[in-house]
Amino acid sequence: VQLQASGGGQVQAGGSLRLSCAASGRTFSNYVMGWFRQAPGKEREFVAAISGSGDNIYYADSSVKGRFTISTDNAKNTVYLRMNSLKPEDTAVYYCAAKSGFISGTVGSYSVWGQGTLVTVSS
Repeated sequence: VQLQASGGGQVQAGGSLRLSCAASGRTFSNYVMGWFRQAPGKEREFVAAISGSGDNIYYADSSVKGRFTISTDNAKNTVYLRMNSLKPEDTAVYYCAAKSGFISGTVGSYSVWGQGTLVTVSS
């Protein structure tokens, strides 16, 4: 599977963005899809993940839970990350990734990565 992320941009604090990750190649619904982010000078961190069926969803800690929503459209082979109430600390390059097997927030368990899309939140 190949992944192409899009939807990043610059937004003011309190604003919203929706990131998209289009998958091509193998059957999309066979994979767990995850969103991760990497801020300048920091390690890549987990944001959210969703199972291929959409039945299982897993979010990172309270820093994003309640503000971010992950969803999929299997007909379009696309996973989304809706981000509301954005804060300057959400500024990062956001990556989508895919893995087989169980849902996970571990960076190293994801074998396929998209190219990243930059989100900049200004105060």
